[in-house]
Amino acid sequence: AKLVVAGGETSGAVAGALGLKFMDTGPEIEPGVPWMIAHREEPLVIAFKSGNFGSRDFFTRALEMVV
Repeated sequence: AKLVVAGGETSGAVAGALGLKFMDTGPEIEPGVPWMIAHREEPLVIAFKSGNFGSRDFFTRALEMVV
């Protein structure tokens, strides 16, 4: 599964709701925004992007990296 979450407050809420405590850093999508890998029963690849980071095509680029 893969997920891109935008917004700092939203990212915190999603991480809490999913019970994410430990993640490994994966490849960088853009400066300051890496993919994170959560090791769970079903692995989850997730990107948390604050509102201040990312280009106009960030979401497209991010999802193309993990297809």
